Amino acid sequence: MDTKIYEQIERLLQYGLKKSLITKWDVDVVRNKLLEVLGLDDFTAVEIKEERLDTPVEILENILDWAAENGRIEANTVTYRDLLDTKIMACFVPLPSELNRLFYESYEREGAEAATKFFYQFSKDVHYIRTDRIAKNEMWIAPTEYEGMEITINLSKPEKDPRAIAAAKHIKQSDYPSCLLCKENAGYAGRVNHPARQNHRIVPVEMGGTQWFLQFSPYVYYHEHAIVLAQEHTPMKISKDTFARLLQFVEQFPHYFLGSNADLPIVGGSILTHDHFQGGHHDFPMARAAIEKEYTLQGFPNVRTGVVKWPMSVIRLQGADYHDLVEAADYILQQWKMYSDPEVGIFAFTEQTPHNTITPIARKREGVFEIDLVLRNNRTNDEHPLGIFHPHGEVHHIKKENIGLIEVMGLAVLPGRLKDEMQELAQVMISDSFEAKIMEQEEIVKHAEWARTIKEKHPELAQDNVLDILKEEIGIVFATILEHAGVFKRDEKGQRAFERFIHQIANK
Repeated sequence: MDTKIYEQIERLLQYGLKKSLITKWDVDVVRNKLLEVLGLDDFTAVEIKEERLDTPVEILENILDWAAENGRIEANTVTYRDLLDTKIMACFVPLPSELNRLFYESYEREGAEAATKFFYQFSKDVHYIRTDRIAKNEMWIAPTEYEGMEITINLSKPEKDPRAIAAAKHIKQSDYPSCLLCKENAGYAGRVNHPARQNHRIVPVEMGGTQWFLQFSPYVYYHEHAIVLAQEHTPMKISKDTFARLLQFVEQFPHYFLGSNADLPIVGGSILTHDHFQGGHHDFPMARAAIEKEYTLQGFPNVRTGVVKWPMSVIRLQGADYHDLVEAADYILQQWKMYSDPEVGIFAFTEQTPHNTITPIARKREGVFEIDLVLRNNRTNDEHPLGIFHPHGEVHHIKKENIGLIEVMGLAVLPGRLKDEMQELAQVMISDSFEAKIMEQEEIVKHAEWARTIKEKHPELAQDNVLDILKEEIGIVFATILEHAGVFKRDEKGQRAFERFIHQIANK
């Protein structure tokens, strides 16, 4: 047997010790687990040099290459490599009871911020959060008339594996786990059509006397990108209970925000079948946006109410007692669900089908509870079949997907195709035959009209600044996308309509 595989096993054990995933008393047992996973029934002791690695990626890649060469994986593709390296790292992961104990000991001893920091680092150390892939994402801040928008081009999700897709057609269909958010994913071995989760752990949290769980997104878009999921596989529904849970959570974890996608198609998230929230230790552009007009809601004297300067239509509530905010938020939700304004194309129902809902985001700042209520409507028509309050056709060359919670708050999650397209577009835009070249290139011809306006706007366009200018202009497009999703537009007509709704709810 080639001793190189034993060297990699010893390196991985050393990594686990350095990261405090295991102790010296665990080494023999964990080594035997690794041998079992790799189909080895013997071991030769080898000497390795001492090293301190931040991630296990290099070691795992070496082990996976060996596994591919020695028939330990079905195919040397991303899907099958992921299934195996997750199984390998599961050897270092404690049972949930032990992780829960460590989390809440940290919470009681050092506070909520220390506890989530510990859990986040653990999730990276065991390779559940694949930091090597996340590092591929491109991120920048683009100035706009509102706030600096955060832009990311998502390059972290692996491309679809044709062999795995083909294999999935021949495996027995399974409803376990019911979805990617279910608590049963923790420790699940996975299959070619469902990601492995043996190195995944969730921490129990209580909100409103009901059981929820805290985990992190494996594809983090911001610092400590957390998901809080319901114990039961039940559909998402925005209600008074939603507001209570959001505010109860930020009371327990005041350094986090927590928000919910809307509960209707088009304006909702990608998974509407399992009630969940997203949060994290991050200050989004919308959170930094100021209140531009204040109002008084009759019946809620202790709640500061205002409209936020933001491309979407946002009502912000602030107060020292979160119970007041829960009541005020629910009052606004109930009013909005029944509200129509034909002058600006807002209709609450089409026959019995509801269209109005809210995307809520809660936080606690300087001892004051705060909840932003983003008004949403999911109507479609012939002109905008994907959604009237959805990115319109003229911006689909940048993004045409739904505007969910993360985008609402000012972080654009843009498709990976844009990286190469912007590189190609940049070279064409500074060439002498721009018009001819852009129409010849299939990948970037969709950007032609946008590129023409940029060239007119920026006569200084040159090799050394073209990519920076494109990034700025993408930010401006993203602000426009959010304006499209806003139910009350930022023009005079839209703001008058917003005033009508505010006055109706303020004076009831």
